[in-house]
Amino acid sequence: MIDEALRVFKDLNSKDFRILTGIETGMKHFEWVPMEELNKYTRLPFEKLEYKLKKLVKNKLVVRNTQPYEGFQIYFEGYDVLALNAFVKRKSISAIGDEVGVGKESVIYEAILPPELAIGEPVPVVIKFHREGRTSFKQIKRVREHLGEREHFSWIYAARLAAQREYNIMTTLYPEVSIPKPFDHNRHAIVMELAKGSLLSKTKLIDPEWYLDEILKQVKITYSLGVIHADLSEYNIFASEDGVQLIDWPQYVTPEHPHADEILERDVSNVLTHFFRKYGIKRELDETIREIKRQAGKNTEDIIEGTESGTSRGTVEEGELEEALEEGFEEDIEEDIFQEEDFEAEKFEAENFEAEEFEVEEFGTEEFEAEEIEAGKIEAEDRKVQDFKKAASEKETSDKE
Repeated sequence: MIDEALRVFKDLNSKDFRILTGIETGMKHFEWVPMEELNKYTRLPFEKLEYKLKKLVKNKLVVRNTQPYEGFQIYFEGYDVLALNAFVKRKSISAIGDEVGVGKESVIYEAILPPELAIGEPVPVVIKFHREGRTSFKQIKRVREHLGEREHFSWIYAARLAAQREYNIMTTLYPEVSIPKPFDHNRHAIVMELAKGSLLSKTKLIDPEWYLDEILKQVKITYSLGVIHADLSEYNIFASEDGVQLIDWPQYVTPEHPHADEILERDVSNVLTHFFRKYGIKRELDETIREIKRQAGKNTEDIIEGTESGTSRGTVEEGELEEALEEGFEEDIEEDIFQEEDFEAEKFEAENFEAEEFEVEEFGTEEFEAEEIEAGKIEAEDRKVQDFKKAASEKETSDKE
């Protein structure tokens, strides 16, 4: 998991990252990237390349296959360190904390976004690492539209497409729709704002009518922008004293989708069912759907003004998790709930899968001596990376204590 990636991150140098990037690039064309291809990409002597690959395999960043030929793939942990390295170089994060959420297709970690000004305060954020394809490539391909009819794809491709599509739609919807603010994206990971409040499924609302109106208002705005969530329920809505935030967008569709009406109806039905079951609030599904579609021709300001409620905002109290979902709710909704704390969002898209360019020193062909390799050496220009690694090391030490 990410803990393993953080453990070894501080010991990786530019050559290690170059090898990982070479495997990433090669996996566009090979199921197992041959040694010869890595040699061409990295320009490292075979002896040095082989030695470093053994270390990467030992650290569980790379997996080696010998039949029918010798080839390599990167684990998710290897992909994690590539994304983290990019975020650190771009100053999107300066430190990473604990795991705060885990789902079937993603894992969430808290992190720190450096302040824009030296006198500013660091911003708490989360990093969402997509894990599409880790459990079942066939299942992911069957249910994810963005993979199309492609016959060959790797889990890297699936996870990267998922993260890019999510980031794209988040930047499209924010700030008109109440969602966590997206900050950065690289490969299969997204840096975003911490969701406010707590999951609706785990929250006792003092004024549920007001919150239901707020949720439906966000659905109206989203629909007016040409987007349907497609996986909306009490498990991906956050509620706070300030309002609500919608998360988890991996399956979003547009009104042009052949099953758009059914999908919108399912989203709204999930929300109405929750409020009826927990608070006894009854709203007619057909009438609610008609109202949402009626708003489609209006701009965002008109929708907000037209749905302002005179009811004062209720406070939110932490409550126990709702009992098991009633019959008729899809099982995979429960499987995707983030455990422990609750943060997050999800999504998908993009065609091109190209490895992130990695700035690396020119490699010489000097004679290789294994005992002289300094695995922990880091180039001076990567000053920010050193700070990040130091933070990760201190976290590891404190965890052991």
